[in-house]
Amino acid sequence: MTVSDELLEQARGILYTAVISDTLDSLGIVSQALPPRVRPLDENRVLCGRARTGLYMPVYHDDAALNVYEHEIALVDDLQPGDVAVFSCAGNSRIAPWGELLSTAAHARGALGCVTDGLVRDVRMIRAMDFAVFAGGIGPLDTKGRAKMMMADVPTEIGTAKIAPGDIMFGDVDGVVAVPGEVAEEVLQTAMQRVAEENNVRDELAAGAKLKDVFDKYGIL
Repeated sequence: MTVSDELLEQARGILYTAVISDTLDSLGIVSQALPPRVRPLDENRVLCGRARTGLYMPVYHDDAALNVYEHEIALVDDLQPGDVAVFSCAGNSRIAPWGELLSTAAHARGALGCVTDGLVRDVRMIRAMDFAVFAGGIGPLDTKGRAKMMMADVPTEIGTAKIAPGDIMFGDVDGVVAVPGEVAEEVLQTAMQRVAEENNVRDELAAGAKLKDVFDKYGIL
């Protein structure tokens, strides 16, 4: 089921990764948080959009017949408003598949950000843009001669998180969670209800209520 743009915008303004992760846990979906080394370039940014996936493999040579950029360019050129580029590199720390020029092209097409377990480069320029990037590290290494995107818009994994095209990627200062598309609307709606309950919990704790009493009342911690 496709999540509406309106619900994604609402979620972007209200939700945070912890409450989404808790909501997934309550549904028995417990492995959708990306590895903790995948961090935002700007901790003030919140990312919430639809995954467009790219799957990389390492290479160890370069020649005229090896076009490492073909699938990468095609994916970025086809990004739509609300999309998030998700570049799965199997933890490869030899490459920075995302940088300022891809950010510029993606931003111009209305995409919201990029998530990768690879590296990112051109950090100062990306931070100056209104664009959210979450990456497994920072480094200057181009993919040429080191890796190639083999397929786009296919199911992939980053750490334990399984990610399919159209899944909802939500990221903030606490990390990134991938919400499976088939439960995304339920998860986002339930998480927003949980936020309202957590606000009540916070208010009662701030007023001096005992943590045990509040937990017994709401079942939220």
